Amino acid sequence: MVPNGWKHSTFDKHIDCLTGFAFKSSEYSENSNDIKLLRGDNISPIGLRWEGVKLWPVEKYDELKTYHLKEGDFVIAMDRTWVSKGLKVAEVKSSDLPCLLVQRVARIRAKKNLEQALLKQYFSGHRFEQYVKSVQTATAVPHISPTDIKEFPFLLPPIPEQKKIAQILSTWDQAITITEQLLANSQQQKKALMQQLLTGKKRLHDQNGQPFTDEWKEKSLEDIFSFKKGKGLSKGMVVESGSNKCVLYGELYTKYSEVISAVISRTESGDGTPSKVGDILIPSSTTTSGVDLANATAILECDVLLGGDINILRPKVSMSSVFMAHVLTHIKKHEIASRAQGITIIHLYGSDLKGLKVQIPPVVEEQQKIAAVLTAADNEIDTLKHKLDHLKQEKKALMQQLLTGKRRVLVN
Repeated sequence: MVPNGWKHSTFDKHIDCLTGFAFKSSEYSENSNDIKLLRGDNISPIGLRWEGVKLWPVEKYDELKTYHLKEGDFVIAMDRTWVSKGLKVAEVKSSDLPCLLVQRVARIRAKKNLEQALLKQYFSGHRFEQYVKSVQTATAVPHISPTDIKEFPFLLPPIPEQKKIAQILSTWDQAITITEQLLANSQQQKKALMQQLLTGKKRLHDQNGQPFTDEWKEKSLEDIFSFKKGKGLSKGMVVESGSNKCVLYGELYTKYSEVISAVISRTESGDGTPSKVGDILIPSSTTTSGVDLANATAILECDVLLGGDINILRPKVSMSSVFMAHVLTHIKKHEIASRAQGITIIHLYGSDLKGLKVQIPPVVEEQQKIAAVLTAADNEIDTLKHKLDHLKQEKKALMQQLLTGKRRVLVN
């Protein structure tokens, strides 16, 4: 049922859709002050990105006025429009200008019978994404055409209602953007903290308010850990009740906090290696990249059953395992990755890790304080991530109601 005053329509009656110019690569410029060319590669589901941008001589800019982009334009990559992270659709910001539109990219501007600000909501909605997936031509390079974009069917409210809906949803967009910025700032601050605290460039204070002054010591991992491997766990033995929690495979170690309360194993199976408080887990195999193996997680409870594909580093001396997990993950990441072996399946063995050298403070209290600061930073980041996910879910639900007329707005 069509809401009162609304009508079924398609984009072709309401948008100006322009495809870009075929710029010759032989005429690209090397001058960083020249004009950016907006190609499909510059469009991502989270906005425009300019890494590796191609440039066009500024003296030729005025010759191509048809392909000048403006603030508020929407651009769509017509090749591989849908990727795993979403649609390659973005709004042009003032900071992106000046730039020129390249072939295989469509520029969309609303006509007078459609509110420009509402385009963003249609493009970011679930219906448009599903539509693109359904019409995208399945070739070596999946693509859509300008005609496909123009034939997108939608329900069109009257202009006053369009403006109100766009205003409401833009408020949610602003809240999402602010939260994204706070999250990015927190992540950047944590990165700076790690670079200082995990290398001893910045020292904290002890319980008496005095700075730690003991010189950090170089140790090899075999000096401070014994090395074990997890034992294979049969999926058939995993049940939803029991007394021993388990981590099935190395790939799950990063989701430890998520799976630990949900995945349970029978204790009588005899499978798995029970954890001890302070164990550090590092995956032992992956099919992606050695960098993915260079991640460590500290286990802070005993009798977690550790499955296959896990290297278990069990402390032989008193230490903060959380601190050491941060050191291995963030300071020694690339050195650990360089020790992995293999092509199709990449392996990392305990023998590869034993000779790895680390710098650590000899006073455990300093290790613990560093770990506490970084854990607090992690908690702040997690809180912002949860808030961001919540905002996005709420906005998605609101869009489904407002853009179909199931929920009407009051127009002054």
